[in-house]
Amino acid sequence: MDTVEVIKNWVAKESEVLDLGCGDGEILSILSSELGAITLGIEINQKDINRCIQLGVNVIQQDIDGGLNNFSDKSFDTVIMSQTIQVLKEPKKALSEVTRIGKESIVTIPNFGFWSTRLSLLFSGKMPITSSLPDNWHDTPNIHLCTIRDFEILCSQCEINIQEKCFFNGSGKESALAKLNPNLFAATAMYKISK
Repeated sequence: MDTVEVIKNWVAKESEVLDLGCGDGEILSILSSELGAITLGIEINQKDINRCIQLGVNVIQQDIDGGLNNFSDKSFDTVIMSQTIQVLKEPKKALSEVTRIGKESIVTIPNFGFWSTRLSLLFSGKMPITSSLPDNWHDTPNIHLCTIRDFEILCSQCEINIQEKCFFNGSGKESALAKLNPNLFAATAMYKISK
């Protein structure tokens, strides 16, 4: 399974879904058409907002770092934050907010502990460029990279329950090695969490 299939399996039919950092709205469009979900996206990039509108995805232009006080507690069945938490100024606060707003939340992170990232850093002596971290260090939007172990420790410290988790290799697919030792063999990790 890939990340989109896992999200579809974790989101209930006809549920209300908020996607923080929804990008071009592709995931919300799929959830709306295939599951009948009522969706809303939050995005800051105007080009992505335009694409959401073209897809018929409801979207609000908002800076997540500026706060999410316009959403009440447990106002959505599911809040998605896919490949977004590491670009925010305060990931711990964002994690607290997604679990406040959503009855359940789905968070996807790139794993800085992935074996190819480690080897690249070891042998090149410079910040690696990989499929999940494709930018040069000076061009990347990522400001808080972490490993799978780091993320799970943060969840524990914040008293956030990890209900389910999936780990994906460099090709974006689940694999036996990624399940065996995710901190080393998973390029990305996806968590279903709640408070």
